[in-house]
Amino acid sequence: MPFRLESDYQPEGDQAQAIAKLTKSLAAGNMHQTLLGVTGSGKTFTMANLIKNHGKPTLIMSHNKTLAAQLYSEFKNFFPHNAVEYFVSYFDYYQPEAYIPRSDTYIEKDSAINDEIERLRLSTMGSLLTRKDTIVVASVSCIYGLGSPEDYENMMVPVWTGQKLTREEFLNSLIGMLFERNDIAFGRGKFRVRGDVVEVHPAYLDETAIRIEFFDDEVERITSIHTLTGHVIDRLENHTFFPAKQFVTSGDKMKRAAIAIRKEADEQVTKFEKEGKLIEAQRLRMRTDYDLEMMAEMGFCQGIENYSRHITGREPGARPYTLLDFLPRDFLLLVDESHATIPQVGGMYEGDKSRKTVLVDHGFRLPSALDNRPLRFEEFMQMTHQRVYVSATPGAFEIINSRPENQSFIPVKSKDSTGKSIALFDLKKARIKPSGNAEPVEDFDPTKRGTPLVVEQIIRPTGLLDPVLILRPLKGQIDETIELCRQRVERQERVLVTTLTKKTAEDLSEYLQGTGLKVRYLHSDIDTVERVEILRQLRAGAFDILVGINLLREGLDLPEVSLVCILDADKEGFLRNETSMIQTAGRAARHIGGECVLFCDKITDSIQALIDITAYRRERQQAHNEKHGITPLSVKRALQTSLHTHENSEKTATSNVAEDPETYDKARVIAELESEMREASSRLEFELAGHLRDQIIALKSTATEHTRLPAKYPRGKKGSGRKR
Repeated sequence: MPFRLESDYQPEGDQAQAIAKLTKSLAAGNMHQTLLGVTGSGKTFTMANLIKNHGKPTLIMSHNKTLAAQLYSEFKNFFPHNAVEYFVSYFDYYQPEAYIPRSDTYIEKDSAINDEIERLRLSTMGSLLTRKDTIVVASVSCIYGLGSPEDYENMMVPVWTGQKLTREEFLNSLIGMLFERNDIAFGRGKFRVRGDVVEVHPAYLDETAIRIEFFDDEVERITSIHTLTGHVIDRLENHTFFPAKQFVTSGDKMKRAAIAIRKEADEQVTKFEKEGKLIEAQRLRMRTDYDLEMMAEMGFCQGIENYSRHITGREPGARPYTLLDFLPRDFLLLVDESHATIPQVGGMYEGDKSRKTVLVDHGFRLPSALDNRPLRFEEFMQMTHQRVYVSATPGAFEIINSRPENQSFIPVKSKDSTGKSIALFDLKKARIKPSGNAEPVEDFDPTKRGTPLVVEQIIRPTGLLDPVLILRPLKGQIDETIELCRQRVERQERVLVTTLTKKTAEDLSEYLQGTGLKVRYLHSDIDTVERVEILRQLRAGAFDILVGINLLREGLDLPEVSLVCILDADKEGFLRNETSMIQTAGRAARHIGGECVLFCDKITDSIQALIDITAYRRERQQAHNEKHGITPLSVKRALQTSLHTHENSEKTATSNVAEDPETYDKARVIAELESEMREASSRLEFELAGHLRDQIIALKSTATEHTRLPAKYPRGKKGSGRKR
């Protein structure tokens, strides 16, 4: 087994049986299996054991950067001796190219690349091509276009001691891999030459460079050195250099691509002229000519990815190369929070196609730009092999495909147990009725028809039960909520209240404050960094009640919360469906006195599903606790420290005040904020980076170089969008 799992604890609760069943199912060759793990049951540890037992390179997908960063940190600790890599979008912010015909508004592509994340992406590509013990934690960006793995691998340069290689040949190879020579400013993706000594800083290494010493036409010595001090770290027998950029290709392919691009441009311009679209024809001709000149002179152009089909030599309509092409065919796919990640993967293609079709129709891009796209869902499924869906509330797609009869194909449509047709991403779930799926592992045969491949992980190692459900009538729900909140506040516990609209959340917060309660609200209009600070203050006791809408669900770890109130619980819909109900109620599952109060006049299908699942899980956990003499304990977790970088950003404007204290140097403030944004992104603090980005955009939209500073600069408030 190539993977070495290191942990201070052993599987407990349902973890052991879940690990054993999923391992057997994968060994039997099943394509789909689902881990239904409740909040706090240790799903990540189960996934780590599964990787160790299966022994294949693994891709772990998450539906956002922040959760991916948390998983990356956890798996780095679990597998310190293996290659654990992080692959997410390398943009600090990204404004895609677009055109709005109604207002004749062209929006140019605007982005800022994060050097640290680009380094991690290059490290991922290199590890996948050279190691068999690689674990990649990725966001949905892994289904977007990337350079050809064949071109990338062909351009790799292995060097070893005693190799017959001249210095000039080595330097030419470095230039071919898009390294830049800079004898003064030595950084990632650069090299410097001192006589017969060449020092290279690979783009995938942080503070380590490789020193190659030549003697005549032979490599005499290879050492790794610290980039700043130049001190030798280690003596190496060999080293393989990877290209300095993700998108690399040979000069011959670029020449062939230029011919193909010119031909396509001539055909499209002719088509526009025949249709009387002279403006579009002129626009496309100017854009293409300029891009071809830049590619001929500089080797690249702005938006070169739109010509990727010609550069890689693919046929029209063919899928792009992605990170999945760098993985071996039999890799293992773990989909975290699959109920959110799977629909996200399925929705990427159509959105991208819609935007680019408008650009093509109006002469901003060639039709081949449509082939620079994310994978379609069926392509994604065809490129993946064995899959494990991980969620507390798996969706219809996961449940249907995890049935034994569906292991050999991927249905676009299927039927549930009642014969009703279920679309690929139907909002109505193919529910798992409480099945008592607790048969002994030795009796679990995943090759038999009818054996459930949805493995439940219900038992929590802490012994905590799912929160108690209480149904109350809609009449007087506000007064009832106030009384329930007062009771919890007296016990120094916290409360979450969920509403259906932003306006209701704001009005309810104001009303509760008028009764003497300490309340805040949380919804999408609040900056991401301020959201983190609000949650931290809730845990710290700065206030006791948090009112929200849809944000009080996955990912919230609030052990102090003992009560969740769901207002208007019988208003069936997206915010009150089965998944939302289960996820919201689960926020009280980390407290020993956890309760969930649902205000309703009728029991909808979603409420009944929540009642059934909660009763089943409580019964299972209670029986386990009694059998093993476990006393449930509330989860204890250290309080997150305040965002010091955020506080420092609050002081940035005042630190740049000119002699007139009411004015400040806008350019200087923007420069410092951009520096802070890059630093935050390098630490994987994407929410803070997004907050700083909003401030930069707001400042850039002002008209004067020296701007009057308001009495209180509105940092932390909602950032304004870019004016177009």
